Amino acid sequence: MTASIDASPAVDVVILDRDPAQRRVLAALIAGRLPGRFRAHGVASRGEAMAAAARMPGAVLVVDLETAGGIARLPDIARAVPRLIATSSAGSVHLAVAAVKAGASDFLPKPIGAKALVERLEAAIADWPAPEDASRAPPRAAADAAFDFAGFIGRSPAMAAVYAQIERMAPSRAPVFVTGESGTGKELCAEAIHARSGAAGRPFVAINCSAIPKELMESEIFGHMRGAFTGATEDRPGAAELADGGTLFLDEIAEMDLALQAKLLRFVQTGTIRRVGGSELRRVDVRLVSATNRDPEAEVAAGRFRADLFYRLHVLPIRLAPLRERREDILPLAEAFLARYAAEENRAFLGFDESAAACLLDHNWAGNVRQLENAIRQVVVLHDGGMVSAAMLPAAIRAPVRGSAPGESGPGTIAPFRDQERRIIEAALSAFDGSIARAAAALEISPSTIYRKRQEWAERLRA
Repeated sequence: MTASIDASPAVDVVILDRDPAQRRVLAALIAGRLPGRFRAHGVASRGEAMAAAARMPGAVLVVDLETAGGIARLPDIARAVPRLIATSSAGSVHLAVAAVKAGASDFLPKPIGAKALVERLEAAIADWPAPEDASRAPPRAAADAAFDFAGFIGRSPAMAAVYAQIERMAPSRAPVFVTGESGTGKELCAEAIHARSGAAGRPFVAINCSAIPKELMESEIFGHMRGAFTGATEDRPGAAELADGGTLFLDEIAEMDLALQAKLLRFVQTGTIRRVGGSELRRVDVRLVSATNRDPEAEVAAGRFRADLFYRLHVLPIRLAPLRERREDILPLAEAFLARYAAEENRAFLGFDESAAACLLDHNWAGNVRQLENAIRQVVVLHDGGMVSAAMLPAAIRAPVRGSAPGESGPGTIAPFRDQERRIIEAALSAFDGSIARAAAALEISPSTIYRKRQEWAERLRA
């Protein structure tokens, strides 16, 4: 090692792994083998890694794929840093190739040996400009910088306003209330707030209030003592305790039972919780971020959401616009998903032809970004080629639902109401992987309506 390299400032290494023991081991290897050469920082979530990358633009990221959310999430992280080494306990040639295609500069199978780690870190910075010559560093693509923010993709005015709100609100400890239709990215918004809050190294705990039976919800949030109810075989902390010092995200809070809303209000007011079956009051300090796909004020007016709780939580509001209100974001999102899943599935797709792009832009996207992501993933899995054509898109996406075919107009192109209704319902079901309950919630109709409509469609086919 030359004297000039020895004199260089230490390079930051961000280790993303949910396993604290793994973070400590890698940090110890770096400190033991490369003292003064590299400086290790351990993080436990993708949001924390993105925040660290923003603070340390010259860092090397060592990313555990399982913690990051799989190959699918790697391009988002890779865009934020110049040097990324992927790791996984499921090491294989296919996975290594997919990781490099998704933006990693290298791949290390677990368990990671000291020698291999040192070699990969040295290789990662070998050709990178020194800090005083940072002007030679390859600039981040202007297009990426224009519409990538903390995992969000979108350059529309609506999204630019959201990014500005997140930046302003994140340092505060005041509760944030996020509204938006299903699939608009409410949890991603909460993660971004947490990552920029100054508590990025602390816990981020998410609870989906619509996915947990109401009889178990109190235990999930506040914890329980052994013997509190059938099946409570040990003392267990709840989400509020687990999030102490960090952020507690309550998704779909409008689904919460009124009786539990009263207990949540007491927690918000006092900062104390009592486990189910316990008597001890425990003090916790959390930043609350809540979200719902419903109109919260309408829920309050209907008596389904406590007004006093709403006004305690609705301090800093953020609204995420549906995709149909920001159509300029559709193609950038679709292209990002295409690149991600093409790398994951080892496909050769490069983009969308004019017919496919027109279909994507014309669709209403009842399931928003989640539905778009699912549609692109389906294309990649079921097809191959250089460009995605309209014929490759799911049938529900090819059929126009805004009243006319792409580029056409006039009463002769308007589909009958029953056909449009069916396409909308089927698109929502596709967006939520066939879940009738979730599709109904997104469309703000009763699940029984979807069951009845499907029965009518089946009967019409048999007639």
